Amino acid sequence: MIKKFIPIIILSALPLLAAAQSRTLTLEECKRLSSENDPYVKGAALDVLAARAQKQEVFTEYFPKVSATALAFHSLNPLIDIGVTDILGHSDYAWEISNAYHDFASQNGLPTRYKALQYGYGVTLSAMQPLYAGGRIVNGNRLAALGVEAAQLKENLTRSESAQSIEKKFWQIVSIGEKLKTLSEAEQMLISLKKDADAAFAAGILTQSDLLQLELKTNELKSLRLQASSGMKLAKMDLFNAIGLPYSYVRAASSVEKPYLDDIELSGDLDALQSPDHYYIPEEEMVASMAQTRLLSLQLEAKNLEKKLSMGEALPQVAIGATAGYAHYIGDAKLNAGVYAMVQIPISDWGKTSKKMRRIDCDIQKTAIEKDYLDAQLLLLARQLWLTLESSWEQVQVAKEGVEIAQDALRRSKDQLDAGMITMSDFLQTQTSLRQSEDSYIDQRIAYVTALGEYLSKKTR
Repeated sequence: MIKKFIPIIILSALPLLAAAQSRTLTLEECKRLSSENDPYVKGAALDVLAARAQKQEVFTEYFPKVSATALAFHSLNPLIDIGVTDILGHSDYAWEISNAYHDFASQNGLPTRYKALQYGYGVTLSAMQPLYAGGRIVNGNRLAALGVEAAQLKENLTRSESAQSIEKKFWQIVSIGEKLKTLSEAEQMLISLKKDADAAFAAGILTQSDLLQLELKTNELKSLRLQASSGMKLAKMDLFNAIGLPYSYVRAASSVEKPYLDDIELSGDLDALQSPDHYYIPEEEMVASMAQTRLLSLQLEAKNLEKKLSMGEALPQVAIGATAGYAHYIGDAKLNAGVYAMVQIPISDWGKTSKKMRRIDCDIQKTAIEKDYLDAQLLLLARQLWLTLESSWEQVQVAKEGVEIAQDALRRSKDQLDAGMITMSDFLQTQTSLRQSEDSYIDQRIAYVTALGEYLSKKTR
């Protein structure tokens, strides 16, 4: 009895296992996975961390520079070895003094030459606090803060571009899925029609040619459905690779961690679309919120700070410092300390700095001109996106009307076919027109959703 029930238990559990491995993805979930796994997004996040670290690095310039030095040496011969004649020269008078000192030294046990610095050691601790550096410390910190903001804006741009790319891939798959449904519905309608056609053929209403055309059309739809299914698999693999989602393209090798490709479905609603007026953003507000707008302003601010940094190279630098040390070089070991003040005026660099500032002024003017031009281009881009969105919505409405007209035409053609007023070829042509209208309606809705995503993505701040 147990052996008989085991296969039944296994077979009844298969649907549950398949359901456990299936997964449904929304657009927002795909975007989230992309932001977590996209290498370019990760790189942009690391750039932000690097910019913050650089800001902290520059901030340390406000604090004193403290250093410690230790020195020890031992030479083969003393570095200082002098006698009387080394000081007074080699005159007769010097030699008389030298001889007299030699006699005195030999009688009293004193060295005849002075020797020192054959060995020694010392430890020094010093600290220097800059009081004024031509504004370079302050402006350097401001420039580092701009770098952090620029890195964050670039990260937002990268995330937005990544999300926009994922959105296009997502809706492409949804589009193929909708077209597969259309093909399946058309195929089912022809299969249902086949039964009526067989009866009509038996009654002599339809000819053998009509049945053959119906079979050919059914085979054509099967072929189109297989092509669409293959395209669906490729599009899914492209999307899942982009968002870093593991999957298996072989059912036998699938698992909970790596579900089968066909078991991963996308949830996208094309029937809940609203008109562009629902999403309208004033163009001035959109341009102001674009990361590109702020990046252009940051670029101009950075050029002005670069000019101030260059000017600081020609200004005086003031610093105070203190040093303390313990040394034994000549005589007994001693502990000593001292303070000092330093004023440095770079006189010879004034000419070079003035030429450098002139060059930077040209860069500032060039950047300002480019900013004005690009601001106008961004305003034009905002208007183009809105016009594209409106045009796409109008195309959706036209395509929707086309589907309604094609559906009505198909109903009338079916009635005429049943009444023997038209041929099977005419009816199949009407059915093909309906399928093409439905495909066009799907394409226009996908185009509208894509245009809407691009329009909304420009507001990145």
